[in-house]
Amino acid sequence: MGPPPPVLPVLLVLPLLAAGVVLRQSQEPKELWGYVQVRSKAHMFWWLYYADNPTKDFTELPLILWLQGGPGASGCGFGNFEEIGPLDKEMKRRNTTWLQAASILFVDNPVGTGFSYVDDCSLFAKNLTTVVSDMMVFLGEFFTHRTEFQTIPFYIFSESYGGKMAAGIALELHEAVQKGTIKCNFMGAALGDSWISPLDSVLSWGPYLYSTSLLDDKGLAEVTGVAKEIMDAINKNQYGLATELWGKAEDIIEENTDNVNFYNIMTKEVPEVKSNEQGNLHLRLYQRHVRNMHKDSLNELMNGPIRKKLKIIPDCVKWGGQSIEVFQNMAEDFMKPVIDIVDQLLAANVNVTVYNGQLDLIVDTMGQEAWIRKLKWPNLNQFSQQRWKALYVSPESTETAAFHKAYENFAFFWILKAGHMVPSDQGEMALKMVRMVTQQQQ
Repeated sequence: MGPPPPVLPVLLVLPLLAAGVVLRQSQEPKELWGYVQVRSKAHMFWWLYYADNPTKDFTELPLILWLQGGPGASGCGFGNFEEIGPLDKEMKRRNTTWLQAASILFVDNPVGTGFSYVDDCSLFAKNLTTVVSDMMVFLGEFFTHRTEFQTIPFYIFSESYGGKMAAGIALELHEAVQKGTIKCNFMGAALGDSWISPLDSVLSWGPYLYSTSLLDDKGLAEVTGVAKEIMDAINKNQYGLATELWGKAEDIIEENTDNVNFYNIMTKEVPEVKSNEQGNLHLRLYQRHVRNMHKDSLNELMNGPIRKKLKIIPDCVKWGGQSIEVFQNMAEDFMKPVIDIVDQLLAANVNVTVYNGQLDLIVDTMGQEAWIRKLKWPNLNQFSQQRWKALYVSPESTETAAFHKAYENFAFFWILKAGHMVPSDQGEMALKMVRMVTQQQQ
């Protein structure tokens, strides 16, 4: 399946090419991109932007790896042009780009996502173990070749399913650094609206929607009923069935709420699913949670001007062309929790930050708080007893932008007026949070 592998070194690096971007050279941050072959016939695309700060060199600022969700959504596309990169999808400069506070490394993972691709359909990742091992190959190559980043503080930031991947990758990376097999200054992971405990998210959907007047008693009973079915499936380790029931739960919510948007309850989702596609559950779920992030305007940008600019994308590879296969192959793994991995990170003294948007439904804050209460971390009680602190985007602002609580190596940010994509909805607060997590600002 797919094109023959291009003739590329293991880590291909290309300098900034201006084609397709109408900006003066002096305005553009330095950037590099390339492919890493993480397994035979499995190719991972990455895109690095060096920090762009008027008073600090990139060596004085951290490096952030950004991991998108889905699985199958593209960090190099969506995260870059819709959330935190230097330009938006209209090729205009973003005022709240994270490049003000860090260098950013976008990676299209798992393989098959975005511009990443596999030559054989048997090579798609089917579980977190493969996702982690592929990323460890990539990170090993990256830090070996980009020696300027070996001593710079390195953080993993993530969103949605990317948070589940980030937890697994962070633990493996921490162990690799301890053993000396990867040379980098790993400082911690930030899990944004993250799919750490799918069951806790699902169980909180009904109460959250009911409390915000988006379900009535009858609707709450229906959502609660299917949530219990999901719980039973997970308790019996029937994770494939749990994923199917998860799709059923979302259908029930849409019917009862007049199509509430799972990513921000203050907006409405206009259904795009055609009647002849109703029977294909995975296709419906993919359209709701991955294709949603590959809308036509971004698709045209990535497969048009950006493809021309990059110059290394094989002819047979279309941005996002294998994303549905990525999603389908991870279906069995999708509903498995990774609370135990977060516990292991905390026990290993790795810094862990959880941040969540107030208006998110798919990974609502109530569900995040629920799995945190299940942590076996000895300091959980001390964390819980801390009084949260109100945060403002600037000293002049009087509007509460977030609440924050931290103890030892664990922190939580409640981001107000934000949905699932926190940097898109509250860019200034997200940037302030980045500076706090990377110890540049309190």
